[in-house]
Amino acid sequence: MSVLRLVLADQLSPSISALADADRNHDVLLLCEVMEEATYVPHHPQKIAFLFSAMRHFAAERRAEGWQVRYVALDAPGNTGSFDGEVARAVAELRPARVVCTRPGEYRVLCKMQGWQAALGVPVELREDDRFLCSEADFAAWAQGRKQWRLEFFYRWLRQRHGVLLDLDGGPAGGQWNFDHDNREPAPATLAVPPRLQHPRSATTAAVLALVQERFSTHFGALEPFTWGVTRAEALADWQWFLTEALPLFGTYQDAMLHGEVWLFHSRVSVYLNAGLLLPRELVEAAEQAWRTGAAPLNAVEGFIRQILGWREYVRGLYWLRMPAYAELNFLEAMRPLPASYWGGPTGMRCLAEAVRHTRDHAYSHHIQRLMVTGNFALLAGLDVKEVQAWYLAVYADAYEWVELPNTLGMALFGDGGVLASKPYAASGRYLDRMSNYCTGCRYDPAAATGERACPFTTLYWDFLARHAERLGSNPRLSYAYANWRRFPATKQQAIRAEAVRVFERLQEGTL
Repeated sequence: MSVLRLVLADQLSPSISALADADRNHDVLLLCEVMEEATYVPHHPQKIAFLFSAMRHFAAERRAEGWQVRYVALDAPGNTGSFDGEVARAVAELRPARVVCTRPGEYRVLCKMQGWQAALGVPVELREDDRFLCSEADFAAWAQGRKQWRLEFFYRWLRQRHGVLLDLDGGPAGGQWNFDHDNREPAPATLAVPPRLQHPRSATTAAVLALVQERFSTHFGALEPFTWGVTRAEALADWQWFLTEALPLFGTYQDAMLHGEVWLFHSRVSVYLNAGLLLPRELVEAAEQAWRTGAAPLNAVEGFIRQILGWREYVRGLYWLRMPAYAELNFLEAMRPLPASYWGGPTGMRCLAEAVRHTRDHAYSHHIQRLMVTGNFALLAGLDVKEVQAWYLAVYADAYEWVELPNTLGMALFGDGGVLASKPYAASGRYLDRMSNYCTGCRYDPAAATGERACPFTTLYWDFLARHAERLGSNPRLSYAYANWRRFPATKQQAIRAEAVRVFERLQEGTL
């Protein structure tokens, strides 16, 4: 009897564990486009189009290799619209001896899978997703007994474990574990940014774009320009472009923001990596090789590797170790509704408008825009953590809950109270002025906390500290900020708090 092997949209790797021992002559691969997964949050049309097209190309490549593939398109007759329904339908029609799956990247999907064996009456095997460089069990073992789970210590441990960027004596290459201090330069407005690689549009992608336009036109986000590669070959081409054209300057300007520049020197390979078209090990090895051959400086290579080997593995480990309770945390009791400006509504804040515009047009904004613009404002304004999480999950092409939830709840919103980050990543308009040119021409003055031109980021930064002094006042990493707040005369503190009330009123009115 055959085995039914399910491949999810973010598991587009021929080496995925569900296929490890497959018999191409008898087993059947199941891939399905289901409405439930496209709409449990209103995913960006480009994300849906990317995944559907990548899935269809993946299926075609496997068929060409001799696999038996059962592919259920969104508009196929009989499509039940859910994983539950499509797996049940395939089991009923094919009568496999068992079903084999790789563990999914979202807790809610895992809960579905864990109920399939009882519901279907056939054995269902859930295998570890071994594409990652740290298993769930290994992360749990690392975290066991530690008072704090800090990225820096995890990152060092994982680098030593995998022998990445080490000297001959086993110490860190260059004599230090990270080069953050070299990677915080603002970008001059005259900086030359190389044009991105363009991919020819296949007939498959064209058909998918037409389908998505028809079915998901009400979702936030533009479908064009659609610039993503949709095959492993195209993903590798984007990766090679980054290695040669952008990696040398990636580190220096990775925290910079420029008006009108969407990509700067960022790789944007997270879209491919999180869908399985690229694998983390190959990226880490190639980046290290670029440094060892002199093609890229150490600060750029280390900064990139820290995102892959460090941060990506870290947030996944934390997610699976702390779910489902982690998703319910709201340490700062943030409950203000998400404003229309996050969905493209008008705002005078040039930085927020720019980040949302990038998000709308490309299903992408880089990590500093996500953390220090949209995330920072959500933190300072006390926006509802559930609404903010759903927004991040919906609007970015690389977003899956295992990576989105810890980044949003823990890093951007400090909603977990310090499980992930040692302090809230709160910043005033002065930070945005230092790291971008967004403040030039903005109606607001980043240096002003009160008055007609008061920057909402600056006003709310001080108000945030005052609002949460009981919860955050003893945090040692905020001692300097609180010392500055306490030095303000009482009249100035009162004026800032009063200005914050007006900011919140205008936020609710949609006039901010």
